[in-house]
Amino acid sequence: MRISTNTIFDKGVARMGELQTDLAKTQQQVSTGRRITSPSDDPVASARALEVSQAKEVNAKFAINRRNSRDSLVASEGALQNVTSLLQDVKTLVVAAGNGVLEDTQRKYIATELKGRFDELLGLANSRDGVGAYIFAGYQSATQPFSASSTGATYAGDQGQRLMQVASGRQIEIAENGYEAFEKISSKGVFTGFSVGTGTGTISSAVVDDARLVTGHSYDIEMTVGGTTTYEIFDITNDPTKTTPIATGTYSSGGQISVDGLKFSISGAPANGDIFTIRPNGNQSVFTTLKNLITALEAPTSSAIDKAKLGYELGLANTNVDNALDHVLTTRAAIGSSLKEIESLDNMGDDLNIQYESALSDLQDLDYVQAITNLTKQQTVLQAAQQSFVKVSGLTLFNFLQ
Repeated sequence: MRISTNTIFDKGVARMGELQTDLAKTQQQVSTGRRITSPSDDPVASARALEVSQAKEVNAKFAINRRNSRDSLVASEGALQNVTSLLQDVKTLVVAAGNGVLEDTQRKYIATELKGRFDELLGLANSRDGVGAYIFAGYQSATQPFSASSTGATYAGDQGQRLMQVASGRQIEIAENGYEAFEKISSKGVFTGFSVGTGTGTISSAVVDDARLVTGHSYDIEMTVGGTTTYEIFDITNDPTKTTPIATGTYSSGGQISVDGLKFSISGAPANGDIFTIRPNGNQSVFTTLKNLITALEAPTSSAIDKAKLGYELGLANTNVDNALDHVLTTRAAIGSSLKEIESLDNMGDDLNIQYESALSDLQDLDYVQAITNLTKQQTVLQAAQQSFVKVSGLTLFNFLQ
């Protein structure tokens, strides 16, 4: 077979090109530390590595969301912690205002201090987080949620619950809206209302004595004062015209009265025709509670009826402040639970990240011992091929001519 000089050159150059390509690829693997430098190196492993890399990126985004959620929850907790301290101070002032030796002027001093507490509470309810968003405004995070009004405060936010995705299939509430935090405060039971009459009688809050009998109805207790003071209880939910009492009895100051699973007492000296009321519980804003308390302390007590009303208002305020405090503490407990969950999710996210790193290492990382061995072998083969090519290409018949 006759081999031309051109064929020798073409074959030699092609082979050395292949060897140089293989050597360059191995050198790239060694320099990057990666076994796969292009999808064609290992299509299956490349596809799997892409899936793992994407999952790793998603996990990193969840970690950022958890960090942002933690910041928001810590800001909420800080504001509510201050609210807790404030309400505890208010409760102390309520108890102090109930001291019978205080005069109207001294109670006004307490009312003035409570006004400062009211303004402080308003500021806390309008707290902002680290990026300037209002914490308790719901979705309206750019709108100031609360402004003072004649009855307490007006809420300008909404009832939206801001959530953040902190893990696959898990969203966490990062801030309580102002309505839930400060407005929707349940008194957890049935409250009593004070009657506008001429006597000095006061009625206590009703407590549930037998939950099986509680109807949730409204009741009026009408007093008849003669030789003996008696009372009649009407279920005004079923009998709004008060045609037939559902219970009657002889009045004894401080004595327990029971109706439909509820228990309460009336104290003092009610006048003939005085009406005491029991109403199903509703919700009351903490701002309304403070405003009503301030109004009660600023009112003069020139008569026995005024003093009875003040005692009732202070008792009601004390109960409502307790309820507000319980509500805030419950909210703080929920925040603490969310922070604990975020901590657990962070640990799980760190574990997942390690797993992803390990999987990527198995798929992509280079075996340096094998790679360096291949590199040395390829360098040797290339050098041998180059030297052989020089020898072969240098052969010619002219070397044999004298």
